Amino acid sequence: MQKNILGKFDVIVIGAGHAGIEAAHAAAVMGAHTALFTLSLDGVGNLPCNPSIGGTAKGHLVREIDALGGVMGIAADATFLQSRMLNMGKGPAVHSLRVQTDRKMYHMYMKALLEHTPNLELKQGEITAIDIENGAVCGVYTQLNGYYLAKEIIIATGTYLGGRIFVGDASYASGPDGLHAACALTDSLKAAGAPLRRFKTGTPARVNRRSIDFSQLEEQAGDDSIQPFSFMTKAEMKNKVVCHIAYTNPETHAIIRANLHRSPLFGGKIEGIGPRYCPSIEDKVVRFGEKERHQLFVEPCGENTDEMYLQGMSSSLPEDVQNAMYHSIKGLENVEIMRPAYAIEYDCVDPLALNPTLEFKSICGLYGAGQFNGTSGYEEAAAQGLLAGMNAALDVKGEEKVILKRHESYLGTLVDDLVTKGVLDPYRMMTSRSEYRLYLRQDNADERLTGLGRRVGLVQNDRWDDFFKRSEIKKNEIERLKNVVVKPSEANEILAEKGERPLQSGCTAAELLRRPPISYYDISKMIGESEGVTPFIAYCIETEIKYEGYIKRQQQQIAQVKKQEDTAIPKDFDYAPLLGLTLEAREKLAKIRPVSLGQAQRIPGISPADASCLAIALAKHRKEKHD
Repeated sequence: MQKNILGKFDVIVIGAGHAGIEAAHAAAVMGAHTALFTLSLDGVGNLPCNPSIGGTAKGHLVREIDALGGVMGIAADATFLQSRMLNMGKGPAVHSLRVQTDRKMYHMYMKALLEHTPNLELKQGEITAIDIENGAVCGVYTQLNGYYLAKEIIIATGTYLGGRIFVGDASYASGPDGLHAACALTDSLKAAGAPLRRFKTGTPARVNRRSIDFSQLEEQAGDDSIQPFSFMTKAEMKNKVVCHIAYTNPETHAIIRANLHRSPLFGGKIEGIGPRYCPSIEDKVVRFGEKERHQLFVEPCGENTDEMYLQGMSSSLPEDVQNAMYHSIKGLENVEIMRPAYAIEYDCVDPLALNPTLEFKSICGLYGAGQFNGTSGYEEAAAQGLLAGMNAALDVKGEEKVILKRHESYLGTLVDDLVTKGVLDPYRMMTSRSEYRLYLRQDNADERLTGLGRRVGLVQNDRWDDFFKRSEIKKNEIERLKNVVVKPSEANEILAEKGERPLQSGCTAAELLRRPPISYYDISKMIGESEGVTPFIAYCIETEIKYEGYIKRQQQQIAQVKKQEDTAIPKDFDYAPLLGLTLEAREKLAKIRPVSLGQAQRIPGISPADASCLAIALAKHRKEKHD
């Protein structure tokens, strides 16, 4: 191809969804001259599925993004409509924040943020090919025959790459919301040897608020006391809307079953594999045939629009079936569908082709992020984008790239799962995926990751100073609670109110706080308040003291596995001569190329005997190299 050079960048990011935004912002803040290309500037930060941020485990990822210096949490706080902390009836490991977001305001916030980010150029244009020479990226070609030089390239194409929409018998090439698909880039990636596959996802209908009988639905209010996503959000936050819950019924299920033959999902027209943990309504009815009803959430798309989102009822059934299906639900008998539900199929890469840095193993300077890597969800995408942008910028500066470990973050768990185990369907983050979830709580994300963000240049002075101030207040208050002795006369009235046994003699405030019904604010009534302890810091203090023994036990577990994680495997290590390994183990190790003994042990098919043999071989290799 002829090269009409229009610009030269350190980093080029393809796609301005949640992965692309974080990637481009991170690279630019870290000093790399960055360009972010998008098919349409009107699609920047789009929320094509549910206009919400967070949820179980996903809220952890948003907090980790924020702790590292990313922007999703700040944007979610600035544009939220309703906030709820999920799983509060369970332990702190699974407490997860979720907010309903104003879809248009979120887009406008993110677009403005990118426009004002130094070192970052936001460009509308389709990238049709990546220029690769001698196994390394050189630049990109655009649909308008332009060429841009680049040292690093990040693919964050979401569901646009080879996108195809399905509604009943109808199907056509398209990205979400009627934006055109990016089809040419697929051929370029295939030619470069990228192992692509087809995945699919779906989205429910959007309906008009005026056509819903809310008196027939269950009301779902937000929290009275709102905890923000970002550690930097200080303004008071108030809910603006109320969400609702509705239910399918036997009539709904009968309509769906009678029309399964018209579903492209069951008729074989959709080749892509859908998300296991977010199935379509027709998939739910088939897989869970014993259930008489399924829950759906009626949620607003924005403060200044009457569009409502029916979470839990994604579908690819024909429009006439959708009409009958939705109208069979109590409260939705007269509902007006504004945007029909649809399924979308798209191209993505086998993540086993990636290193834990998210760089391709076989193509220097090329990174993948988000749904392109086989994940589902805005939060999973944004977290990967942040890591890819961070590593691309570090590579430009000639510095060592970052690999996050499983015991350090949910992001580390996510990436390790992708590049070590691969995926058979769109990957969704869940708290159960982490064996260290009591330590990897959302409330301590700053303590785990802000130091890393500062070291690489993402965390600026204001965030760093705020982190130190907050940490000092928390540390001093925990120390005070462990040393102040509470007298029976100070505690017994409150203990009686809580149904707790009275004190016979004095005990420390921390010992009292370990009692399940006792809160930090109960303790502060006994011994007085401390200056600077916000509701969030109080929540953190209470969690750490109540679960101190369990947390210490998990930290000891982490310390035990850290040695294996720190045992590096050379890039060129030859597994073929290790006859003590099974043939399957040698083949998988040679393909995946684990960076550490810990990662090698997690590869499916690697037995404890294989791991022991590999550990001995690595020790021998290190000794020979030292000698």
